[in-house]
Amino acid sequence: MRCPFCASEKDENALVCPTCNRDTAVPQSLRAEHEELLRKRDSLRAELAQAKDKLAARLRWRKLHSA
Repeated sequence: MRCPFCASEKDENALVCPTCNRDTAVPQSLRAEHEELLRKRDSLRAELAQAKDKLAARLRWRKLHSA
């Protein structure tokens, strides 16, 4: 795993980077929030894809019936 601050290799379980001595531990609350945001992002992406499909269908219908 790479340190997010100095990009040097570090042990995945290390709480502090041995090169730059920065705290690299991520609190559980932030991990949970990150997971929730990823779920919301995925849900919104699916919703957007549905909306795009609906719009495309309406545009095709309009094109077929406007001639």
